[in-house]
Amino acid sequence: MTAREFCSVAALRRGDSPVASAAPGGRWLLVEHPGPWSVHAFTRSPALSLVARRAAGIGGRAVLIRRPGGHVPLRGQPPPRRRWALVDARPGRECTWWGSFADEAELLDVPLDPPRADPTEEPVFLVCTQGRHDACCAINGRPVASALATAYPEQTWECSHIGGCRFAANLVLLPHGLVHAWVTPDSAVDLAAAYRGGVTVPDTLRGRSSVSTPVQAAQHEARTRLGLTGVDELNPLGVEQLDQHSWLVRLAHPDGELTVRVDGGWSEPDLLTCQAGQPRRMRVFRASIAP
Repeated sequence: MTAREFCSVAALRRGDSPVASAAPGGRWLLVEHPGPWSVHAFTRSPALSLVARRAAGIGGRAVLIRRPGGHVPLRGQPPPRRRWALVDARPGRECTWWGSFADEAELLDVPLDPPRADPTEEPVFLVCTQGRHDACCAINGRPVASALATAYPEQTWECSHIGGCRFAANLVLLPHGLVHAWVTPDSAVDLAAAYRGGVTVPDTLRGRSSVSTPVQAAQHEARTRLGLTGVDELNPLGVEQLDQHSWLVRLAHPDGELTVRVDGGWSEPDLLTCQAGQPRRMRVFRASIAP
């Protein structure tokens, strides 16, 4: 490779907007795998590939998770049972089911709709640290995961690729599926504390994975203009597509509802990841609250 900027540094220099960039996923399937992780994490075994397809089949996404810190088991040590979780991030259904497994093939028989386990609303914090996919995720993500684990050891996990490497460090707050960009060790702890208190912080919020990108853009506009920061505020009531690049999004509001017009476009082409071989455009949105 010729020397060039890390993608997260370049994105900050360009002023890339993280708004409405959370990759879709109404449900999240978390699979503990201590690592190491390959570039494409779920191609490590045929069972994991099928697990990812199962998640996609229920409108979700699968990620590998591991505890921050050491990831390589000691030689001769028997493999411990690992954990899995299904998280429903859809508005009004937010909860998490946990289970355990010894062999990845067991995950192919776990009921997913819903699992046979008691759900919990206890939060889960994911920090993307998959350095083999993008260096920025490891460089920026691991200090964030470490700081967050110190404050919330049971809730914090490193995770595999979630998209938007140029916004590293990326933090996912589950079960709502709120994705934050450019998180630092200090801000991560503050974001987690706010989330536990039912408050979201729009400044670095990429969006909510369980709603479409036009809805993410509409929610961001309403939060920043009206100061509505409750995690469960501004749920979508309906979306009307006006043309290929424009939408009217109806959102729940304390006084009833409001409508936000969202117009989509594309950025100038650029190298968007550390591994990018050619320039690409990214989706951008403009939004305004309708009278």
